[in-house]
Amino acid sequence: MPQGKTPGAARALATITATLLRPEILVFLPALVLAGLWFGPKGLALVAAFALPAAFLTLRHDGEPGPLLEVPTDVVTGLPLRTELVARLDRAFAEMRETGRTTACLMLEIDEAATLEKRFGTAAYNELLARTADRLNGVTRGGDTVARIDGACFAVALAPVRQADLETTIQIATRLQSAVEQPLSIDAATVYVSASVGFCLASRAPQPTGAALLAAAEAALRVASANGPSGIRAYSVEIERAEEGRAELRSQMGAALEQGQILAYFQPQVSTDTGEVTGFEALARWLHPEQGMLTPDGFLKDLIDSGLSTRLGEVVLYHALGALKAWDKAGLKVPRVSVNFSSEELRNPRLPEKLKWELDRFEVEPSRLAVEILESVVADSDNDVIVHNIAALARMGCMIDLDDFGTGHASITSIRRFDVHRLKIDRSFVTRVDQDPNQQKMISAILSMAEQLGLETLAEGVETIGEHAMLAQLGCGNVQGFGVGRPMALEDTFGWIETHREKLTTQAPPRFGRKAS
Repeated sequence: MPQGKTPGAARALATITATLLRPEILVFLPALVLAGLWFGPKGLALVAAFALPAAFLTLRHDGEPGPLLEVPTDVVTGLPLRTELVARLDRAFAEMRETGRTTACLMLEIDEAATLEKRFGTAAYNELLARTADRLNGVTRGGDTVARIDGACFAVALAPVRQADLETTIQIATRLQSAVEQPLSIDAATVYVSASVGFCLASRAPQPTGAALLAAAEAALRVASANGPSGIRAYSVEIERAEEGRAELRSQMGAALEQGQILAYFQPQVSTDTGEVTGFEALARWLHPEQGMLTPDGFLKDLIDSGLSTRLGEVVLYHALGALKAWDKAGLKVPRVSVNFSSEELRNPRLPEKLKWELDRFEVEPSRLAVEILESVVADSDNDVIVHNIAALARMGCMIDLDDFGTGHASITSIRRFDVHRLKIDRSFVTRVDQDPNQQKMISAILSMAEQLGLETLAEGVETIGEHAMLAQLGCGNVQGFGVGRPMALEDTFGWIETHREKLTTQAPPRFGRKAS
């Protein structure tokens, strides 16, 4: 940035100048002159003391003439809040009835914002929000209103226009998204974010009110986020019906678990050194009889809120151990399967006994089960039951995986305390690791620490050949992600393993790892 005035300072100076030249101030000019002649500097100061505050109180947040009192703004971004946005939209609807002009509401949310806050800390997260607000203001028109709704969610109310059709609004949504997704430099680290956008045209709002238009945009955003990252969705009757269907889904979850509709899909994990399969992760999927396959984004939060996470864990564990038996019977070499354990499950005092019974039931060695525990659970937990359970599972012989590593600020002491065997590096560090030197430095630091502690490593979220190759070159032991294989039904894993094994026998795997040197 060039030396001198910052953009914020320049905007402030322009606002002050415009304010001093406004009619409200010019009205006081004769009084100022007379006060100076009659009473000298003291009189001039007295009149100014009343005139200037009165004029500034008539400014809106964007420097335009506005109501007498300033609207409340967000302390982090300086943007107006939900109430003001709804008021702007209400005024737009009123203008629609008088002039025929129309509007639209767009909502944008940074994907996986909670993960970013955990990774970089609250101060950096707030800076991210402030920079996002600046970027949104930078690509909107002067009459548009940008507001912060909550968390990492922002809304834009378009100033009334003659026409706001679907194509035009999609272009605006894409422009907002592109501005927000430009790389950011925060605390000497390059941060890559994605953002999902939902929007609703005024002509499609369920009711002609600002609150209804905003709620419709929020509904579209939820669908965009579920189909993200970087999803864009417009509000429609189908989305309205889908919102109504969420309540129906919640009522069906218990029965779906008991009827076998919710089961495990399996995503492969491979060695970066040999290319061989080192395991599969069991991931929940809901095969809904009417809506088809639902991913966790579509039901997991509601299921947890319904108190069914323990039952889900039992179902996934059952399918995971059954899969090991099926692979063994088919003569396929799959060393282990990974299963996520929720905080609720880890708080169960009988978990070790229960898990031992399941392993005996399927005649599976404990070493073939990787228990995945979120790093945030390890970093924040002072629950003696959780500590005892994880230690008991480790003594039993289960592998302890620290999931989403790098986002929960677990200390080395915590890693030792919970007897962790493998670090599962969060996807936020993996994204663009082949292109970004800062990402490479972060991964290298994690791998160096893991090597010194004698821990295995697995990188999740590998999407491209370049990321796979760079991780191998840096020395990461295992990788997982769409670039390796997507989650699949158990019956599909047999063909995938055979095909993968044929590739390894017919062509030598690339030797990127440090052992190749």
